[in-house]
Amino acid sequence: MAELVYPPVIGFARTMFQVQGLRFDIAGTEHVPRRSGAVLVSNHISYLDFVFCGLAARPAKRLVRFMAKESVFRHKVSGPLMRAMKHIPVDRERGVHAYENALSALRSGEIIGVFPEATISRSFTLKNFKSGAARLAQEAGVPLLPMALWGTQRMWTKGRPRRLGRHRFPITLRVGAPLAAAPEENAESLTERLRCRVQDLLEAAQQAYPVRPKDAQGAWWLPAHLGGTAPSPEEAAAPTPGLA
Repeated sequence: MAELVYPPVIGFARTMFQVQGLRFDIAGTEHVPRRSGAVLVSNHISYLDFVFCGLAARPAKRLVRFMAKESVFRHKVSGPLMRAMKHIPVDRERGVHAYENALSALRSGEIIGVFPEATISRSFTLKNFKSGAARLAQEAGVPLLPMALWGTQRMWTKGRPRRLGRHRFPITLRVGAPLAAAPEENAESLTERLRCRVQDLLEAAQQAYPVRPKDAQGAWWLPAHLGGTAPSPEEAAAPTPGLA
């Protein structure tokens, strides 16, 4: 079936990247399979992460179908676009339905995008991973494709105002080698190995990032363990009134 919506949306996004003056450093795109299915797994630090994860698959001429909150599909603007791009809604009360849809897509050769932390990490460090991505890959017989991104939190993240103007932010993306998902391996063990891969890629992206905050006030986007003023993982896990 022809893709009538996804390519134009990508074209619009690329135009916006140029308008914003974003500077990309992308490595590892050769690991994205050109034909077969895979579960692309990334850290989650921004509301825009799915856009940039999808960008990493474009050199392989692939379109990523992301699993996203069902509420996004109810929005009058994003909903029709998400459905037309064949993304997969996830209703927490009907999770089995989303799982089956993702499994069917993987078996048909699609790349499914998953954020196994489930929510944005306010500490900008890796949270614990849910095992759904590993179980999907095992059942579908496809590899896990680890990925990390850095810099996207400076544009739009939880609890911070959007900064979508021409700020010329650097965006760093790292894609790792596929991780085989043997069906006989314990899903929790596989999930932990996957998390370690993403952690390595995240550290590589952070080390490659070309700028540092100029002062403490501007260090909100840098994790505490790297000298920034972002909440620690413990502080970020505490309930914060007013944050969705």
